[in-house]
Amino acid sequence: MTRRIIVTGGAIITDSLGRILLQKRSDYGDWGLPGGGMEPGESIEETMVREVKEETGLDVIHYNLNSIYSGSRMMYTYPDGNEVVFVMFLFNVEADLKGKLAEDGSTLIHTDSNNESLQLIFKHLDEINLETINRVQKPVFFDLKEERMGILRS
Repeated sequence: MTRRIIVTGGAIITDSLGRILLQKRSDYGDWGLPGGGMEPGESIEETMVREVKEETGLDVIHYNLNSIYSGSRMMYTYPDGNEVVFVMFLFNVEADLKGKLAEDGSTLIHTDSNNESLQLIFKHLDEINLETINRVQKPVFFDLKEERMGILRS
């Protein structure tokens, strides 16, 4: 099967407690960061802002580039057999969370009309089980946990 290159914009959304927003995705069935593929004519920033809104209902207030992931670690085969290679742009994102959290203080309240998000929850890095993270996003979480810096990651 032919591999396609998909450019994605993703968000590391943190709350006031330093927790990261995790998304249980319907396409993978496991956990990762909100984000998705670039559409023709979009900038990567527009992609990230659109995907955050679609998948979480949140409005992005401020962002800056965290990292770009490419290379063999970004190869992925979807459950339907489609093979892709991601070029993943990740942004540190501040979003408006006012009135968006459930009573537990961790769960983000959002009804996703496209059913891309099965669940949205904030967790501290040390609470995240890497075995539940999507394979293509695991390098991101390893780097976050190890406090690895640098824009280009392969």
